[in-house]
Amino acid sequence: MTGKKQTFYSNGKLLITAEYLVLDGATALALPTKFGQNFVVENGNKHEISWKSFDADGSIWFATTILFSEIITIANAKIESERETLIKILHEAYLKNPIFISTSEGYLVETHLTFPKIWGLGTSSTLINNIAQWSQIDAFELLKNSFGGSGYDIACAQNDVPILYTLKNQNPVVTQVVFVPKCIQNIYFVYLNQKQSSKSAIAAYYKKNKNLALEIQKINQITDSVLKNNEFENLSLQMQLHEEIMSSVLDIPTVKSLLFADFDGEIKSLGAWGGDFIMVVSKTDPVQYFKKKGFETILKYNDMIR
Repeated sequence: MTGKKQTFYSNGKLLITAEYLVLDGATALALPTKFGQNFVVENGNKHEISWKSFDADGSIWFATTILFSEIITIANAKIESERETLIKILHEAYLKNPIFISTSEGYLVETHLTFPKIWGLGTSSTLINNIAQWSQIDAFELLKNSFGGSGYDIACAQNDVPILYTLKNQNPVVTQVVFVPKCIQNIYFVYLNQKQSSKSAIAAYYKKNKNLALEIQKINQITDSVLKNNEFENLSLQMQLHEEIMSSVLDIPTVKSLLFADFDGEIKSLGAWGGDFIMVVSKTDPVQYFKKKGFETILKYNDMIR
């Protein structure tokens, strides 16, 4: 694993259908974004990793030095700090393929997000996929053993086109699809000014412990319908139906009823409810509407999606 500078890259992600239910086998439509994370590795010394993580604006949001010995023999940390989480990911990578540690003198690592970290487009998933590429192991396994989650975000990290994502017997099934919405000029993504923790959202979902076979079937039908007919009217209808189903599953009001009840158009939560991005379908340009409400980050479909 020694040699000159190595560079890896992973795409960010947006989950368009089947949030939460993808964990229980629903078929999700997921879109890799034009934003992602670069990962640059150079040889170092002292049997340690000197690590720096840069946000999109060039500022360092995380920096640390990790001894190889900490990666090999992981301590049981009481607090899940960013440093301890990183060590856990590296430890799991080491268990799968020790060579990248055992044959090295040390590393200098830099990660560079191309989106603001607060956007929640996959800071963790792009990191995990990049570490997996670097250590030459399976990224889905690394996610499972470190962070947990469905893995759709890893699939987006690895694919440059829209995908259908399903867990079959807890194994990821990824199918590349063509998804170019007919009403592409009517679709916007709006950042809700607060990042959601996927990990805690997943934990809360699992506590609900409902039988969701019927809901999964309905969501699968929505995913299929959105793929086959993405004209304005049908896409709007399917978004509305999806929100109603998930509102019932999660016992949480829809984001439209909570924040945008007077909006003329459809709004759908993406990923963990209550934060990150929403998807907006509107016949008229909604930018001023959202800006008046205090939401400044509004991206057109083509500015966000690969």
